[in-house]
Amino acid sequence: MTTTTTYTVTGMTCGHCVAAVTKEIEALAGVVQVEVQLEAAIAVVTGTASTDAILAAVVEAGYDARPQR
Repeated sequence: MTTTTTYTVTGMTCGHCVAAVTKEIEALAGVVQVEVQLEAAIAVVTGTASTDAILAAVVEAGYDARPQR
């Protein structure tokens, strides 16, 4: 089932950070759309990728994340 989930991403400070997080999440199977916003410190992900996979991708990019409730 395709869902849209917003994650709080900590540690991003510039456009390069946004690009790195976007690239890692986009590489995941099942991701349909990613929007990373620096000022809001969020990533909005649409698709079927698991939360664990998305969190791991953000960590791989060098940042921390958690799903918003």
